[in-house]
Amino acid sequence: MLDGRGVRAGFLRLAPVAVFAAPFGLAFGAAAVEHGLLPLETLVMSATVFAGAAQFAVLDLWNHPLPLLSIALTVLAVNARHLLLGAALSPWVNALPWPRRLLALPLLSDANFADSYRSLRDGGSNLGILVGGGLALWLAWTAGTAVGAYAGSGLGDLSRFGIDLVMACFFAAVAAGELKTPPSLLPAAVAAAVAVLALDAVPAGWNIILAALAGASVGALTGRLRLGR
Repeated sequence: MLDGRGVRAGFLRLAPVAVFAAPFGLAFGAAAVEHGLLPLETLVMSATVFAGAAQFAVLDLWNHPLPLLSIALTVLAVNARHLLLGAALSPWVNALPWPRRLLALPLLSDANFADSYRSLRDGGSNLGILVGGGLALWLAWTAGTAVGAYAGSGLGDLSRFGIDLVMACFFAAVAAGELKTPPSLLPAAVAAAVAVLALDAVPAGWNIILAALAGASVGALTGRLRLGR
């Protein structure tokens, strides 16, 4: 199910967190203009791509002529985690008609995935929460990008306010809420260890994919052992 009530609920749930996405958008807007993009081009990129980490990564490759293959591989590496997010949501997303699937998935991000997945797993069925949360994040990201692209150079370094820690704290709180039973601790510990150990051994973003695969494999194995299979 995906309806307006769910969209509104998701928007209101994530609006306080989405506010802190604006400074990241601002930083991207300012950085993109410094790399030679026009302000309007920068804003269109954020509005249509909506992939903050991947957009930052691409800026280092933004030279003429554009290395399209390198850009594509970089975006794939950074955003490959969406394969795992989509797989986790598939029992609910696949129940929707195609037009509604296409409405929901472009707004998928880490924060609204964490929020909506918990609701769905606990018995909810309204994917409007995913869409509404994504819409709140998208609005904050694109608004921040607009400010950064047109006026960011005069605002200084926002990291001095510690805003970059807010999203990390949000995800830490979500993860901590899931670690309520001993069986969930081992997969989380394995995933964390793989993420840290692989950080300097693989290209940016791939350590998260390896960590997710390792944690999921351990979780599946321990689950089968508990069931005696």
